[in-house]
Amino acid sequence: MSDQTNANDKQNDGGLAAEAAGKSSRDSDRGKSRICDGDGWWEDRTIAQKVLIGIGFGILAIGGLFLIGFITMHLWNWLMPEIFGLPQVTYWQTWGLMILSFILLKNWGSGESSGRKDRKRKRHLRRYMQEDQTPHGDVPENSSGTSESPSGA
Repeated sequence: MSDQTNANDKQNDGGLAAEAAGKSSRDSDRGKSRICDGDGWWEDRTIAQKVLIGIGFGILAIGGLFLIGFITMHLWNWLMPEIFGLPQVTYWQTWGLMILSFILLKNWGSGESSGRKDRKRKRHLRRYMQEDQTPHGDVPENSSGTSESPSGA
């Protein structure tokens, strides 16, 4: 009878272990779907949490902009006066210089996408290079692969 009791205990322990394993895999599957589903993560947040997250990202963005201006100012004040004899600049002058350089150096374009414009420029350059590679005085081959004679015969 003790053998039968031990067998029942082993079955119960095995069943509990299998149940626990199944539960943990369900929990991990639920966590995986939450991680993969970006909308679900955002939808699970309350309005107050969403506002706090937005404020946090706003503070990070402002801090990042401050840091960019601060680093640029210190680089200018470290390099430019010594190399070119230019005056040192303040924080706000640094931002003015960065905005001015953005305006002057930005490729405003004509409204065409830059990819299309680049393809057109490269195609034109290839044609020009092919024409330039043809030796002067040589007769180019026609589309059939035979060369034309200068006399037309």
